[in-house]
Amino acid sequence: MSEQKPAFKPSLGLLDATMIVAGSMIGSGIFIVSADMLKDLGSAGWLIAAWLITGFMTLTAALSYGELSAMFPKAGGQYVYLKEAYNPFIGFLYGWSFFAVIQTGTIAAVAVAFAKFLGYLRPEFGDGNIIWQVTATFKITAAQLVGIALIVLLTYINTKGIKTGKIIQTTFTTTKLLALFGLIAFGFLIASSADVWNQNWQDAWNIKQHASRIAATSAENTWVPLTGMIALGAMASAMVGSIFSSDAWNNVTFIAGEVKNPKRNIGLSLFLGTLIVTIIYVVTNLMYLSVLPIQQLAFAKDNRIALSVSQEIFGNNGTLILALLIMVSTFGCNNGLILAGARVYYTMARDGLFFRKTGTLNKNSVPEYALWIQCLVASALCLSGKYGDLLDMVSFVVVLFYVLTITGIFILRRKRPDADRPYKAFGYPVLPAIYILMGIAFCILLIIYKREYTWPGMVIVLLGIPLYYIAVANKNKTQE
Repeated sequence: MSEQKPAFKPSLGLLDATMIVAGSMIGSGIFIVSADMLKDLGSAGWLIAAWLITGFMTLTAALSYGELSAMFPKAGGQYVYLKEAYNPFIGFLYGWSFFAVIQTGTIAAVAVAFAKFLGYLRPEFGDGNIIWQVTATFKITAAQLVGIALIVLLTYINTKGIKTGKIIQTTFTTTKLLALFGLIAFGFLIASSADVWNQNWQDAWNIKQHASRIAATSAENTWVPLTGMIALGAMASAMVGSIFSSDAWNNVTFIAGEVKNPKRNIGLSLFLGTLIVTIIYVVTNLMYLSVLPIQQLAFAKDNRIALSVSQEIFGNNGTLILALLIMVSTFGCNNGLILAGARVYYTMARDGLFFRKTGTLNKNSVPEYALWIQCLVASALCLSGKYGDLLDMVSFVVVLFYVLTITGIFILRRKRPDADRPYKAFGYPVLPAIYILMGIAFCILLIIYKREYTWPGMVIVLLGIPLYYIAVANKNKTQE
C-alpha cells in the first residue's frame, strides 16, 4: 500500500477563522497612525471620517470576497481569485508583490513594533541599543534582532501544525480584544470633563494640514487650511495609515483548505472580523479625542499616540500597561500573518510558479518550506530597517489589487454565470461598484499628490514581469 501524502486538515471553525481575521488586522497601527493622520487633517471630524471611510471600504471588500471564497474554497485566497478571474500572469504579480513586501514587510514591521515596546520594559532589547553600526544610515539594533527572533519562533511553532497556531491565535486575539475594550472604557471614564472633547470638535470639519507635511518646519502650531482637490489629497495621504492598520483582513482566505465548511465560514468570518475591528478602531479614535487635545495627539512622542493617552489615563503605569497590550497585540497579529502567508506560496508552487519545495506539506500537514522562506525574507526586511517605508509605498498597490479582485466578481459573473455560488456578494452590483470607484479615487489622488507612495510600489510589482516569464520557462522545461 502506498503511503498517503500529507494534505491540509480542515480544523478551523468559525470562531477560529474570525479570530484570524480580527487578529491579523489589529497589530500596532491603531496605537500609532492617528498621530500622522491628524498632521494631515488637523480636525476631529475628518479623522473619524477617514476611519469610517476605511471601515466602509474594508467591510464592503470583505462582503464581496465572501462570494469568491465560496466559489474557490481552497488555499491561496486572493492569488487564486485573480488567477481565475483574469489569468495566471495577474495572479503571479499579486503573489510576487505579496511575497516581496506586502506580507513579509508587514510581518517585519509588526515584529519590530513588538520589540520596540518590549524595549519600554527592558531597554536593552529596545531600538536604542545599537548592536552594530555599519554606516551612518545602516545599523542593527537589539529591537531588530528581537523582531527576527519573534518571527523565527512563530514560524517554528506554525511548522508543528495548524492546531498549535490556532490556539495561539484565538488566545492572543481574545486577550487583546478584551484589553482594547478595557482601554477604551477607562479612557471614556477619565474623560469626565467635556472641555477636551468640546475643544477638539469646535472646528471639526475644516481640513488643516500641518506645515511640516508641506515643508520642513519645527513650529508645532503652524497649520495650513486646505480646500478642494488638495484637501482630498490630504485625506488620501491620511488614509494610508488607516488602510495599513485595517489591512490583512483577507488572510483567512489564504487558509481556506484548513477551514471547516469554508463555503459558509470564510465569508461569515470576513464579515464578523472586519465589523468587530472597524467598530473598535472608530471608538478608539473617539476615545483618543475625549482624552487629549488634537495638538497633543498629533505630536505625541514618536507618533505613539496611544502611549500619550494611556499615560493620561493610568499615570506613570500607562507606559507599562500599553507596552504589554501592544506586545500581546503584535504577537497575535504576527502569528496570523505567518500562518496564512505561507499558503499563498504553496499554491503558487503547485501551479509551477514558485520554488518547487514550497508546494509540499510536512508530516504535520503544513507548508514548512514556504514558512521558512517567508521567515527569511521578513527577517531580511527587519535588518534593512526599510519595512515601514516600503509599507507606506505599497498601500497604493494593495488597494489596486483589491480593486482588481472585486472587479473580478463582475468578470466571473459574466464568464461563469452557471458556477456554484453558495454565497453572493452583498449589495451586488452597487456596493462592489462603490468600492471600485473609491479605490480608484484613492489611487489617483495618491498618484497626483503623494507620488512617493505610488511609484516604488509599482516598481516592485513590475519586477514581477520578468520573474513570471522565468517561472513559466522553468515550468515548461520541467514538463518536457
